[in-house]
Amino acid sequence: MTQEERFRLMTESNLHRLIPRMAVPTIISMLVTSVYNLADTYFVSKISTEASAAVGVIFSLMALIQALGFTIGIGSSTYVSRLLGEKNREEADRTVSTAFFTALLVGTVFAAVGITFREQIVRALGAIPEVHALAVDYATYIFMGAPFMMGLYVLNNQMRAQGSATLSMIGVMSGGILNIALDPLFIFGFGWGIAGAAIATVLSQFISFCILLLLNNRVKNIISVRFRALRPSLKIYKEILHGGFPSLCRQGLASLSSVVLNLAAGPYGAAALSALSIVNRFMMFIYSALVGYGQGFQPVCGFNFGAKRFDRVLDAYRFSLKVGIISISILGVGAYIIAPQVMTWFRADDPEVIDIGIRALRAQCFTLPLQAFMMLSQFLCQSIGFGFRAALIAMGRQGLFLIPAYLILPKFLEVTGLVISQPCSDLLTAAMALLIMSTLYRKLKGLAAGQATLQTA
Repeated sequence: MTQEERFRLMTESNLHRLIPRMAVPTIISMLVTSVYNLADTYFVSKISTEASAAVGVIFSLMALIQALGFTIGIGSSTYVSRLLGEKNREEADRTVSTAFFTALLVGTVFAAVGITFREQIVRALGAIPEVHALAVDYATYIFMGAPFMMGLYVLNNQMRAQGSATLSMIGVMSGGILNIALDPLFIFGFGWGIAGAAIATVLSQFISFCILLLLNNRVKNIISVRFRALRPSLKIYKEILHGGFPSLCRQGLASLSSVVLNLAAGPYGAAALSALSIVNRFMMFIYSALVGYGQGFQPVCGFNFGAKRFDRVLDAYRFSLKVGIISISILGVGAYIIAPQVMTWFRADDPEVIDIGIRALRAQCFTLPLQAFMMLSQFLCQSIGFGFRAALIAMGRQGLFLIPAYLILPKFLEVTGLVISQPCSDLLTAAMALLIMSTLYRKLKGLAAGQATLQTA
């Protein structure tokens, strides 16, 4: 498909068919990513409760790597979508290569610092004494893979932004399937324990990185990563940071809130850490479907906003909101019903982990429909250049309300306070998002009305 054909597809085709076409490959790739995260959690949980808790501690580290990768990847891809909508191919070329090589550099620095200070970092992440050594083993290999993970997130988002979500899915799925196969082999077959799970994760991410880099530079009509196109500028970095700041807030605060959760759950022992780690990984599986749908909806908004098709931006948002809320509600009902089976599947021999986990999982199911509204509203703001509004929504759910909830509620309700912290944060964030979107929605309606007036004049 040529760039002109892709432009017409994004700005003229039926939205009810276009958005699912863009979203389905992204949903699949996100689900596969979540499946191999769940696989890590599942196989590690078979080692011990302490090993499962250690993975939970390092979850905040992986969230930070994702935060940096998504900041560069989504920030650059939303800018590229708008540039392609404006038919500014030269600036899009420079942005793609600048984002990729910046991610590799940031990842390399992150790895060097992390490996040097891994003991101190793991302690700061909230590792209690009985899980500290296991967490260090796991973190060491995750640090090693940071450059390739960040590069992978940039390539994945750039290919999606250019309408090649299926090719992006192939790269991500290949690594995910490999990870699921390698986990039991490395953990139990080779006897590497928790380090084996980390090695499997990093190796799988590296394979995905290589596949996406190959596709990026071999498939026609996709902007290739080229060193000669690397011409960094303040304008490009400003656009990347502006578009990526909401992702930094979302993922970065997710990392910080995970650290706070570890510290708040520490007094209740490894069982609480393990249970909440399992629940968070399982909810990520459901949440990833929503994120995948939103990421499929994002380039459609970016292209049409760049092309000044504001009516299509509004239609895309309304359609996606309906589909997202209905779909996530169905998943939430299913998760509520099978909560006991989910926790038993991970830790059948630890009733305390099961009890805490069931309560936490069911509590989060109640606010899943609100998450659909918050996520799609955030993606809309982000894709059309309203980064501050998107950042506020992201910061609310993952930090502004969640971190105080973790710090305050357990003081009065103990473990129950930890269990209900995320739902409470969701309720408050949804109220804030409603206020933000009411003004933005009216603004878009005004732009669409002005566009219609010009077309009929």
